[in-house]
Amino acid sequence: MIAPTRLPLLPAVALAAAALTGGPAFAQLLEDQPEPLEGIGITEHLDEPVPLDLTFRDESGAQVSLGKYFGQGKPVVLNLVYFDCPMLCNVFLDGFTAAIRDLDWTPGEEYEIVTVSFDPRDTPEGATAKRERYVGELGRPEARDGWHFLVGDEENTHKLATALGFNYRWMEDRSEFAHSAALFLATPEGRLSRYLYGVAFDPATLRLSLVEASDGKIGSPVDQIILFCFAYDHTEGRYGPAAMNLMRAFAAFTVIVVGLWLASAWRRSARRRHRETLGAHS
Repeated sequence: MIAPTRLPLLPAVALAAAALTGGPAFAQLLEDQPEPLEGIGITEHLDEPVPLDLTFRDESGAQVSLGKYFGQGKPVVLNLVYFDCPMLCNVFLDGFTAAIRDLDWTPGEEYEIVTVSFDPRDTPEGATAKRERYVGELGRPEARDGWHFLVGDEENTHKLATALGFNYRWMEDRSEFAHSAALFLATPEGRLSRYLYGVAFDPATLRLSLVEASDGKIGSPVDQIILFCFAYDHTEGRYGPAAMNLMRAFAAFTVIVVGLWLASAWRRSARRRHRETLGAHS
């Protein structure tokens, strides 16, 4: 990321403020970039496949394919960082950890997390240190088997970043990367389903995004109802009312209420006729 002290004051303040609010504000700023940030940002590739054949090294140093973390019936949250990032990556991971801490789901059980370094200089030892730090912050030791930190060579990390639409650049004069921050949610089969921007994430939006990515395989009946009546609003970065579905839900509710009322009225009328018939024969 760009060190704030090296950017003009106004762009630096704007970048920090937009990143903290997240969502569209952050994405919009990346469209109106100051010169040091030109070409940096994210291009959404919704419903496109994640290249599962790419190979990386995990925390133990073993070579693994990205596909190892897919195909288990669970959605996958991908994110790209680098371990020596002076600020943004840590703030981003802190915000993400805070959001998943508020979920009643645990990485490795309902969903997987794959954090990949795009810096080819990063090592498995660094990946281990990052995993221990953030699993510790999450406060769920069992998540260690569900939150994976990977490192790789420049070719594979660049191919993954390109597939996700994550554009970054090495700044030689600053000896650091210029990049943005986002979560990439993928289906169990490895197709991109949602982008969530910024460094602070709404747990409810993250939860619904995971339910949607899982195609209903996780989540409660209430989550399914909410997803039917609410759709993701890209301009707001959250789920908002879906007018047509709300109208359908209201119409269905009205039909059910009217049907129950008619059934009750019919039963009352039938009982009354029965009593009258009995009275006529007594």
